[in-house]
Amino acid sequence: MADEVPLLGAVLAKTERFLRTRGVPRPRLEAEQLAAAVLGLPRIQLYLQFDRPLTLEERGKLRGLVARRGHREPLAWLLGQVGFHAVDLEVGPGVLVPRPDTETLVDAAIGWIEPGAHVVDIGTGTGAIAIALAVARPDLTIVAVEREAAPLAIARANVARHGVAERVRVVEGDLLQGVPDDKPIDWIVSNPPYIPTADIDALEPEVSRHEPRAALDGGADGLRVLARIAALAGKRAAKGVLLEVGAGQAVRVADGLRRVGFPVLRTFDDAAGVARVVGGRREEAP
Repeated sequence: MADEVPLLGAVLAKTERFLRTRGVPRPRLEAEQLAAAVLGLPRIQLYLQFDRPLTLEERGKLRGLVARRGHREPLAWLLGQVGFHAVDLEVGPGVLVPRPDTETLVDAAIGWIEPGAHVVDIGTGTGAIAIALAVARPDLTIVAVEREAAPLAIARANVARHGVAERVRVVEGDLLQGVPDDKPIDWIVSNPPYIPTADIDALEPEVSRHEPRAALDGGADGLRVLARIAALAGKRAAKGVLLEVGAGQAVRVADGLRRVGFPVLRTFDDAAGVARVVGGRREEAP
């Protein structure tokens, strides 16, 4: 008797069970997302095709992705993209996956930055902040700075994908390296590393085992890179600065911005009510 060809519904059930044993938090949803990616279908279409037999090639591709997810690689890496604000972004290994928390920074920038400003996004990663800002605010010009090779390539691909290359320039450098000293900067925005070093290993495996530590590690108190950016902003940003911060860091970051010349301060809460973004301006908006 010939081997039975596995049907989609049975494969999904088996995949769900496997992911659950590996501690994946939403095993059924993720089983469906992985299968939809392999089959090139919207996830809703899976429910109409539970009796679909899977080819050997489809089973092999799905098995490989499921095995990687079982090792807790970030789902977005396996799917190859993630939604952020109003855009879809390419992502992949070696690149921090944009979080919903960072949409708080984008929303703050949309509302706080004056028309026609020149903005620098420090540590752009996928280009998420710069691209979302450029899409929402066509009046802005943005330089997106990134020092690591993998995110640099992905940021450039995302900029091209969204057709904003005339207003978003991706440059290689650490902090403001790559931005000439005589280049005017109105605003600096950044989602820098801000997790205290000792806390990283206790995070979910997707983060602690896989995502680039350089994009997470903010030093002993989480404030090392934030302090460096604040100091640079005090010297270079003509109008203001907006920084994403960790829980409990907002007061200290605001104090640091005040000391370097930004007396008008504001915090912006994320969806969970955490003070997630600290903004500083040279003067009140007109």
